[in-house]
Amino acid sequence: MTTHQTVFLFLDLAVVVALARLVGALARRLGQPAVIGEILAGVLIGPSLLGTGVTDVLFPADVRPLLSTLANVGVAVFMFGIGVELDRALLRGKGKLATAVSLASIALPFALGALLALYLVGNHTAPHRLGFVLFIGAAMSVTAFPVLARILADRGLSRTPVGGIALVCAAAGDLLAWCLLAVVVLVSGGGGQWLFLWGPAYLVVMLWLVRPLLRKVLTDRVPTSVALSILIAGLLLSGAATEWIGLHFIFGAFLFGVVVPHEGTSRLRESVVERIDLFNGTLLLPVFFIVAGLKVDLSAIGATGVLELALVLVAAVTGKLGGAFAAARLNGMPTREAAGLGVLMNTRGLTELIILSVGLRLGMLDQRLYSVMVVMAIVTTAMAGPLLRLLDLPTDPPAPVHRPRTAAAAAE
Repeated sequence: MTTHQTVFLFLDLAVVVALARLVGALARRLGQPAVIGEILAGVLIGPSLLGTGVTDVLFPADVRPLLSTLANVGVAVFMFGIGVELDRALLRGKGKLATAVSLASIALPFALGALLALYLVGNHTAPHRLGFVLFIGAAMSVTAFPVLARILADRGLSRTPVGGIALVCAAAGDLLAWCLLAVVVLVSGGGGQWLFLWGPAYLVVMLWLVRPLLRKVLTDRVPTSVALSILIAGLLLSGAATEWIGLHFIFGAFLFGVVVPHEGTSRLRESVVERIDLFNGTLLLPVFFIVAGLKVDLSAIGATGVLELALVLVAAVTGKLGGAFAAARLNGMPTREAAGLGVLMNTRGLTELIILSVGLRLGMLDQRLYSVMVVMAIVTTAMAGPLLRLLDLPTDPPAPVHRPRTAAAAAE
């Protein structure tokens, strides 16, 4: 690494940290999750507002690969945290309502997204038509579990029936969305024969070797520093394995988090995740927002892009909000609570940005469509706060509420 790269890398990191904290705090003052401000900061510092000339001076071309590497590490750590905080007990015994809402909030936006993709593919170059259709459907289907958890906590809804159902459905929905994305990677030729050969072997190793080993090694008696080293090394190795077989490193990091045992490790997991999130949320994830924002150029989308944005927003909101609302009403939930559940399930945030970055890397999205989809992620997340205030859902009295620390780190 040259002196020029070192100097600008350090300067850029300082700008990223300061900007993320400043704009994130402004977003909170406006009643939005801080992640909205951080995503907007990434977009505004890119060519959309400043133009390519200023952006190239701030973030030289030879420094961007270094920032992208740090961003990838941040995403891997974030996905690991999602896996760790995914309480599998939430997905059991929640009955007909949770199942119906989970399936409807995935199936309807996926179907609308796939139909819209048949129109979009005529305006964009897609290396694989079926992969493009499946990817747009999957991108429409995601709910940002961490951002949703933060919104519930901020609005005192975590212990309400609507909040509980929303968390269950978001957890189940995210699992389905990641499975859909894995299918997209496979269909698009990202892994090919290596994925077929090594994918099952990887799952066997993770479920039948790594998980039992972690049960023996990780207990609340283990020093946090030792556990931290084990888990960081494990998530990186798991991410490297899935990247090598062609599946993408985010799946390896996520699955390693899922296999971390919950029994007898509550104190240890809380301490480890808190430490990881503090660093990741302060530095690495803001770098991801900036790197993502540098690829967004709203000034170049034109009239066609505006039309596509309108269609994408209609499909995204109608599919996610409408699907959850209809399923909830059909299963006896009152209208106001069903509407609130639909609004919550419509939040996308950082999780959507991660999926879009995968699509950009696979060639499923060009810059114009990527920019449109990023705006959709921002709008669908930002609309949650005002709509929830309008609905004025009943809240629980103030009480200590557990919420995933990953959600706090991603949103603060």
